[in-house]
Amino acid sequence: MKEFVMLFRNAPTGDARPSPGVMQEFAKKWDVWLAGISAKNRFVGGSRLSFEGRILKPGNVITDGPYAEVKEILGGLITVKAESLDDAFEMAYGCPILLLGGYVEVRAVMS
Repeated sequence: MKEFVMLFRNAPTGDARPSPGVMQEFAKKWDVWLAGISAKNRFVGGSRLSFEGRILKPGNVITDGPYAEVKEILGGLITVKAESLDDAFEMAYGCPILLLGGYVEVRAVMS
């Protein structure tokens, strides 16, 4: 099997934050989705990313981020095992980020 990365992207929400109850329900959906991948022995690992960070651009231009003008935020990633890109892509269906208007980018890890 090969390894693939799923990158979770979403538009920034500004200061609007869901209630703790909504966040808890959403976390449960993530747990169920990831448990389904793990049950098939396909989950390798993953990380949720902080909202803090810096970007280094050509010419040594440094920006802190993310800012409101950012069109999308990379919220996290997981690595999965799959036979092919199509196989890995099938796992993306049901990802809770889709419920919030976000999307999943699936890419092969180069060996």
